[in-house]
Amino acid sequence: MSESYGIMAQFDTPAATMKAAEKVRDAGYSRWDVHTPFPIHGMDHAMGMKNSPVGWFTFLGGLFGYTAGNLMIWFMNSYDYDIVIAGKPLFSGFFAFPVAYEMTILLGAFGSLFGMLILNRLPRHHHPLLKNKRFAKVTHDKFFVVIECADPDYKEAKARKLLESTGASHVEIIKE
Repeated sequence: MSESYGIMAQFDTPAATMKAAEKVRDAGYSRWDVHTPFPIHGMDHAMGMKNSPVGWFTFLGGLFGYTAGNLMIWFMNSYDYDIVIAGKPLFSGFFAFPVAYEMTILLGAFGSLFGMLILNRLPRHHHPLLKNKRFAKVTHDKFFVVIECADPDYKEAKARKLLESTGASHVEIIKE
C-alpha cells in the first residue's frame, strides 16, 4: 500500500469552493491548495495568502548584478588592463552604467526564476494529483481543495470531516 499524499474534495461551484477555502484556512492548515479551471476573484484572501517572497529574490539578484557589473568594469579598466586615454579616469560610473544595468536585469531575472523554482519545490517530475482521473476535471468545470499529509495539523479523520462539512460533492484520499 502506497503512502498518502493528501485528501481531496471536489466542488461544483466557485462559491462553494470559496467557502470551503475559508473553512480550511480557519481550521489552521498551512499545506493545502485550491485548484480551479479559472481564477476566482478573492480566492487569495479566502486562502489567507500573503505577498510572494519571489520579489526579494528578484531584488537581491538585481542588487548583486548591479554590484557585479560595476566591479567587473572597475577590475577590467582600473586593475587588469589600465590604459589612460586622453586623461580620462580609469573608472567612471557613467561608462560602467550600461554593463551594470544589463547585469541588474539579467541577474534579477535569474533571481525571479530560481526563487520561484525554490519556493514551489520544483522541478517535481511527478505529482500524485495528475494521475487521479477525477482531478482531470479541474481543466473543465470542477473545483478542488487538497489538504496535504505533510501539514503539521493533518489528521486524516479530522481533515475528511472538515471537507465533508463544507458540502463537497466527493472526498477522497490521494495516494503518492
